[in-house]
Amino acid sequence: MTGEAGDRLAPDARQLVDLMTSAFPDLGGAVTDAVEARRMIDALPKPPVAPPQVGSVEERTIPGPDGAPGIPVRIYRPDPQAATGPRPTVVFCHGGGWVIGGLDSHDITVRGLCRASGAVLVSVDYRLAPEARFPAAVEDAYAALLWAAGHVGELGGDPRALVVAGDSAGGTLSAVAALMAKERGGPAIALQALVYPAADAGQDTDSYRKNATGYFLGAAALRWFWEQYLGPEGDGAHPYASPLRAGDLAGLPPAYIVTAGCDPLCDEGQAYAERLRRAGVTVAERHCPGMFHGFFGFSEILDDARDALTGVAEAIASTAKGRKNRCDQGGCAG
Repeated sequence: MTGEAGDRLAPDARQLVDLMTSAFPDLGGAVTDAVEARRMIDALPKPPVAPPQVGSVEERTIPGPDGAPGIPVRIYRPDPQAATGPRPTVVFCHGGGWVIGGLDSHDITVRGLCRASGAVLVSVDYRLAPEARFPAAVEDAYAALLWAAGHVGELGGDPRALVVAGDSAGGTLSAVAALMAKERGGPAIALQALVYPAADAGQDTDSYRKNATGYFLGAAALRWFWEQYLGPEGDGAHPYASPLRAGDLAGLPPAYIVTAGCDPLCDEGQAYAERLRRAGVTVAERHCPGMFHGFFGFSEILDDARDALTGVAEAIASTAKGRKNRCDQGGCAG
């Protein structure tokens, strides 16, 4: 699609998308085995970008859901000289279609959020499909949230500033963790930061059709992710799989939602924002029309990614500092 008239991607994003598409395995097409997909992705050259420095990084295993194994987490703490006093605690779930990705794939992104927000981030290595299908990842995300709430004094120190955040499949898990907290009696969440979440297993929107090919993540890969995640018996209509189908969204925590115009998931992310808003939930949106699914991880390269990460970080920081987010009326589209 390089050089085509009417290409909706920003020029710097088009160069990156073409490079990534040429290197990344054809998920859901030529590559349909999850183990092989992970092996191929792990073998890709790592970007020559120095990881942002934070105060400290700790590896730990926390208790999983009842009857499930422990959950590896990576805890990022900000530089104590740059961030004093009580801080937010963020439970972060990585993207990857519930099939690929992990602590390492999102290390640079989580470090960037830690530096920009002054928060402590707990990055969650939840169980992946198809080895552990829905609702394993959902239950792991909620177990990590419960653990963070119980250790908030050790982590961020501000019990009023517990945040769930994630991108793509991790954004979905974060939205669902907020639903579970509402339905299961806690913990209290100050913010849900959702970066292009997959909100509906139906995969039937205009943005799915318009962005089906040519923008890195395509409809075929998304179908494959859902198949691996749900399996033949999975219920894609369950609100813990498709939060857009939840019956009552009232009482959920404020949301900061990032969408990209060249992303198949764009419409459902915006639809979830609108449903939250109609339920009385405070919602801030940042829409980047010239960006693609996955752009958020390139804040060192793309201006839109840097601005989006800064917006999420400011929303996180505001939960502890008591100041209003500059986009609290749902603006900052562009």
